[in-house]
Amino acid sequence: MTVSLTEFLSYLISSPPLIITTILTLGVIMVNGWTDAPNAIATCVSTRSISPRAAIIMAAFFDFLGVFVMTKLNARVAETIFKMVDFGGDSSKALVALCAALFAIVLWATAAWWFGIPTSESHALIAGISGAAIALQKGLGGINFNEWVNVLYGLILSLALGFAAGWTVVKLVEKIFRRVNRSKTFGFFKNAQVLSSAGMAFMHGAQDGQKFMGVFMLGMFLSRGQAQVTEFIIPNWMLILCSAVMATGTSIGGYRIIKAVGMDMVKLEKYQGFSADLAGVICLFIASVFGLPVSTTHTKTTAIMGVGAAKRISSVNWGVVKEMVTAWILTFPGCGLIGFLMALLFMNIF
Repeated sequence: MTVSLTEFLSYLISSPPLIITTILTLGVIMVNGWTDAPNAIATCVSTRSISPRAAIIMAAFFDFLGVFVMTKLNARVAETIFKMVDFGGDSSKALVALCAALFAIVLWATAAWWFGIPTSESHALIAGISGAAIALQKGLGGINFNEWVNVLYGLILSLALGFAAGWTVVKLVEKIFRRVNRSKTFGFFKNAQVLSSAGMAFMHGAQDGQKFMGVFMLGMFLSRGQAQVTEFIIPNWMLILCSAVMATGTSIGGYRIIKAVGMDMVKLEKYQGFSADLAGVICLFIASVFGLPVSTTHTKTTAIMGVGAAKRISSVNWGVVKEMVTAWILTFPGCGLIGFLMALLFMNIF
């Protein structure tokens, strides 16, 4: 099932709840662009392979491409998010609960950005809509555990594989270039890191853009009283709109998060930054192909940890890592609880 732009605009004009849902969804996408996307370019900025301004422009462009191209090729991540919770039943109440979940995600993400903590907006999204679905259905019947298994697989993949891939890739790079004079590799790795960071931005768009489009489609169907839709096709106009909004969010920047991920956690050389980016791209591509909604934040930061640990364990600032991990652990219960409470509040008010 799909919806044309003309149909969407006609629904939008006649449905105030859809207007609110659309604004909140686009708001969450923009927040994701300025809080999650900086992770993709943190390493190339920290190693001075590219200026912060140029890196942000590059990330915005490749975020746009990632959302558009990968969704066209494989929309399984969007389908997983769409089917993960049950907003069925009363479509009016379901739409109110969804709005509450999106509002909770914006609150959580904005607070994290303010404190410079690279939390996962992917997991905030999953937690927020899950909490709202539990409030709506008055129990765990609001959760589709078959789809939630993919979320758990994604969590393990983004943490374990990210670290292992970072460690492995940097070791391979060191072995391949062990007989090459280091001064002669600076130019190569400077350019290679810009390319790998572009790849990270592309895969960020591919993963996170799809997650939010799944929610966008859910909101559209609920606003039309269609609470039981199981199959859908993401229309081109939505691809372009969500890509552009995420790219705009990225262009706003996120230097606090760039500093936390690329400078404070591990001091990287250019070849190490390239290795971390390449490891992140590999992990995110595998996850996207199999439809696993992984966290781009977790994948990139654990890849950096793996690269740092490959040199020596003390190369990683474990104090910064502890702060990040604490924020990650708190995201599911914290944002889930906020989504649950906001859904109860919104349903009582509206």
